Amino acid sequence: MPSHVLHRQMHAPLPVVASGDGAWLIDQDGQRYLDASGGAAVSCLGHSHPKVIEAIKAQLDDMAYAHSAFFTNRPAEQLAARLSDRAPGGAWRVAFLSGGTEANEAALKLARQIHLERGDEERTRFIARNQSYHGASLAMMALAGNKARRKPYEAIFGDGLFDGVMRHIPACYAYRGRREDETEAEYGLRSAAALEAEIQATGPGRVAAFVAETVVGATIGAVAAAPGYFEEVRRICDGHGVFLILDEVMCGMGRTGTLFACEQEGIVPDMIVVAKGLGAGYQPIGAILVREELAQSIETGSGLLRQGHTYMTHATACAGANAVLQTIDDEGLLAKVRSGGERLIGLFRDRLGQHANIGDIRGRGYFIGVELVADRETKQPFPRSLSLADRIKKCAMANGLVCYPSNGTSDGTDGDHVLIAPPFIISDAEHEQLTDRLSKSIEQALTEAGVEGHGQAA
Repeated sequence: MPSHVLHRQMHAPLPVVASGDGAWLIDQDGQRYLDASGGAAVSCLGHSHPKVIEAIKAQLDDMAYAHSAFFTNRPAEQLAARLSDRAPGGAWRVAFLSGGTEANEAALKLARQIHLERGDEERTRFIARNQSYHGASLAMMALAGNKARRKPYEAIFGDGLFDGVMRHIPACYAYRGRREDETEAEYGLRSAAALEAEIQATGPGRVAAFVAETVVGATIGAVAAAPGYFEEVRRICDGHGVFLILDEVMCGMGRTGTLFACEQEGIVPDMIVVAKGLGAGYQPIGAILVREELAQSIETGSGLLRQGHTYMTHATACAGANAVLQTIDDEGLLAKVRSGGERLIGLFRDRLGQHANIGDIRGRGYFIGVELVADRETKQPFPRSLSLADRIKKCAMANGLVCYPSNGTSDGTDGDHVLIAPPFIISDAEHEQLTDRLSKSIEQALTEAGVEGHGQAA
């Protein structure tokens, strides 16, 4: 029977998933897949955690949903308090939405409203980084610096929808950006200086916010900023009245070993956007955290949040997220992510660190990137036409492994990496299986692509 679903990929049928078992997904034919990327860094507790399922069922028994224009609800109030207590830098207000794209877009609108409430009407520009991703809406594609994802819609942006509003600076990407004559700290300061230059070029009184992934996810593969980068970014933003919005949709909620990835940078942003691991895939949910001081600008001004979405503050989604965060605490999973991440990246380096086509293995916690190159010495990427990332994904699925390969890693067009973001509950034995299956899949993909001489470097 033909599918009536408008699938992401239409050239080949997808396996039909039937059930989940911890870190594993099982299709209708009984094939088991180790979910080494949590889908897209979503399923941090695996696929069948009883405490989360129980909490969602209990909330459904009480009340599934009531519109946020008329009511608040206990799960949302509890979740907001929990996130505020855990986020760095004092009290926060929290808005709950349906996912990362929606939350990031709402953060831009919130930044604009706060500037307006303060009488700062000229701040209409937003700065983000090349090689970034902030969501799938037109506004978020215009904000992000992902060439391939933007390309079909560039004519829309250029016809005035976001023309000139969304500005871009280079990514802080030490593997490809740091010069041999500078330390990582020196590179971090040089990279941050691009923000100062762009603010000056745009007009210091016109920039509303700078948006950045704390640890870059899908676009270049678990790239953390160089030491001191975000401290300098925070100083620059403060000097110009520019809000700092950190996108932790993929890297937050424990993925890097702390609940908020920015805890490891020693800074307090003005807004933090989270999703994915917040609901762990059990219910769709995203959130914006905004510093209390900034929220009060609205409260003492118009008193109205000038945006709304149908499923804001969804009670069932918030109940599930509360159970996710409680489980992370009860089971000591942040410590497990830190120690397990070190072990897993060590296994990758032992197995792939001298591979002729592996240029870099990097990451924090259970957020790991493996970047492939045609030449280790020159860091020359593979051309996009080779479709290496797609080949790795196909081989991995055949080997019972779900991972997240992407292309465009080097410059938005060429280059490939694999993102690994397994459930926090993954075992040591599953670490070994993951490493074996990933190594095998990379080798098979390189052979299929006709790459000669791959394997261990001489």
